[in-house]
Amino acid sequence: MYNLDMTALSEFARKNVDMSSLCEYARQFSGLDARKISLLHRMYEDVIPSLQRVTHNFYSRLQNIAKAHEYLEGHQIENLKQTHLAWVHELFNTDFDVTYTRKMYMVGDIHVRVKLPVEFMGASIGIIQSELVRLFGEMYVDDQEATLDAIQAINAATAFSLLVMQKSYHSFTLAAQLESFLLITGISQNLFDDMRKDYRTGLHEPLKRNPILGGD
Repeated sequence: MYNLDMTALSEFARKNVDMSSLCEYARQFSGLDARKISLLHRMYEDVIPSLQRVTHNFYSRLQNIAKAHEYLEGHQIENLKQTHLAWVHELFNTDFDVTYTRKMYMVGDIHVRVKLPVEFMGASIGIIQSELVRLFGEMYVDDQEATLDAIQAINAATAFSLLVMQKSYHSFTLAAQLESFLLITGISQNLFDDMRKDYRTGLHEPLKRNPILGGD
């Protein structure tokens, strides 16, 4: 039978995602445009000295949340911090292209495998945003317009990242539902794919044959 494990399900979900389309979709919904990306790039040199503090504060706040403990236990916090810090740097130096989209999708994929609740990602992004907003307030204390521009840019960047990571959860859920269907029915993946193709073709056949619509 088709008893796929978590890795196989994640691989199946990933194969069925068009990263280029996902990248464009995430940009549209997040409002992340070339102007905001350019602003983040220009800010990068100024924020570098403070990004270590942002990551430190992020994990300090996580450790004060009881339900987060089980996802931190057994992990070397310093290693997690280094990975997280590298990502925070990317928020200011990446182009948010297909390569970055694929990377964020893989991060979401990892979260799926460790069964991290989907709401944890959204809440974590909220913590990061609040820490960076505090940083921008310190950097542009006398320039309200610059502060607002920086906040809008980082909000778009983190929203982009969150949307892509959440797509992993959605794709994995669909893959898991398909796996359950195959297990219950005993249908093979190849047979299911053939049936799906036949069904889609069949939807168009009545239109081709309908004389009112100009068919044969």
